[in-house]
Amino acid sequence: MEILKGTALLLLVLGLFTLFSYKAPKGMKAMGALANAAVAAFLVEAFQRFVGGDLLKIEFLGEVGDAAGSMGGVAAAALVALAVGVSPVYALLLGVSCAGLGLLPGFFAGYAVAFLVKVIEKKVPAGLDLIVTIIVAAPLVRLIAEMITPVVKATLLNIGGIITQTANSNPIIMGIILGGVITVVATAPLSSMALTAMLGLTGLPMAIGALSVFGSSFMNYVLFDRMKFGDRRTTIAVAIEPLTQADIISANPIPVYVTNFFGGAAAGVAVAMAGLINNATGTATPIAGLAVMYGFNDPVKVTIVAGICALLGATAGYIGSIVFKNFKIRTVDQIRVETEKTAA
Repeated sequence: MEILKGTALLLLVLGLFTLFSYKAPKGMKAMGALANAAVAAFLVEAFQRFVGGDLLKIEFLGEVGDAAGSMGGVAAAALVALAVGVSPVYALLLGVSCAGLGLLPGFFAGYAVAFLVKVIEKKVPAGLDLIVTIIVAAPLVRLIAEMITPVVKATLLNIGGIITQTANSNPIIMGIILGGVITVVATAPLSSMALTAMLGLTGLPMAIGALSVFGSSFMNYVLFDRMKFGDRRTTIAVAIEPLTQADIISANPIPVYVTNFFGGAAAGVAVAMAGLINNATGTATPIAGLAVMYGFNDPVKVTIVAGICALLGATAGYIGSIVFKNFKIRTVDQIRVETEKTAA
């Protein structure tokens, strides 16, 4: 029952954020800013705190990681304000007003208040707009963030808690679900880093996310190469970061998403069976996710499991290219020529 509950809530979250991406004003840019905030805060924390500080025992690097990890709210509020179109100084003003708060409260508050700041910039005379922003927007963004914090803890973090508990009691099933879903999310507008950061995943669930996304690099390379979605440059780019080829993926969702789900699920099972852990939330990314895994597990075991995930990913990509061999696809040339014509 808990598995169904956790999965249903996870899919609901994905649905809501996908809806936000496509329907909210500047929603796609805002979600990109959320992913970038996760990179700026949690990825630095993961490398410096858990690899530099804990694994290499360099105290200063641990301090760097702690500092970055505590700035999630600042990064989210500032970057989403920039994405919405607020000037850099006002965007940073909103960001620093969210110091000490979490990634998601900062994101939601920054997104909401950014539109108010744009009105202030437009309507209030130059010079006076700074004073108005300081007096009105700065306290307002923090107030909203603090009001949202209990809601985030009661919903998204609760979902993460359910998933973590389920992973401990049914690791294979959760490996299939999380490995498949997180890998698909890695190719969708909602970043896998942002999702795992929002849910606060740690332990086995975060290890599943990190290594399943690592395996997807090999999977997408083989799939794109054999399906001929684009040239060699496109194929390498999608292996390194799928979101760089978001237009190709969006134009060919069935072969890409289906292949990624099954490949990710297979990798998730491998990680679950190995019992690896990852206590650095938000590290569902190919290179960094793998690097951080060495800070929490036996290096030899991590290397072996990572190799298995890479092999499973490449195999899934090969099988996917056979299954969808006669599937009608849209190539890079077709998509980007149409885009240029539309722009013209």
